[in-house]
Amino acid sequence: MDMRAILVAIVIGLVAGWLASIVVGGGGLVRYIITGLIGAFVGSFLLGALGINLGIGNPLISQIVTATIGAIVVVLLARLIA
Repeated sequence: MDMRAILVAIVIGLVAGWLASIVVGGGGLVRYIITGLIGAFVGSFLLGALGINLGIGNPLISQIVTATIGAIVVVLLARLIA
């Protein structure tokens, strides 16, 4: 990965973590980024395993929505475990 791809991944994670915090609560910049980055992997895996295609034409928006769905799942699972 080049530096631009890493920065894009961090921004997507930040936005997804922030959106997930609006839905399920939480806060903190580092928490947003970590939750969003983990959520990107979880969301991608879940949507792929379930065969769900979001049908969003813009790839960046699609990635943000997928990461947000994954981040919400991660936060809810973390709350169940804790």
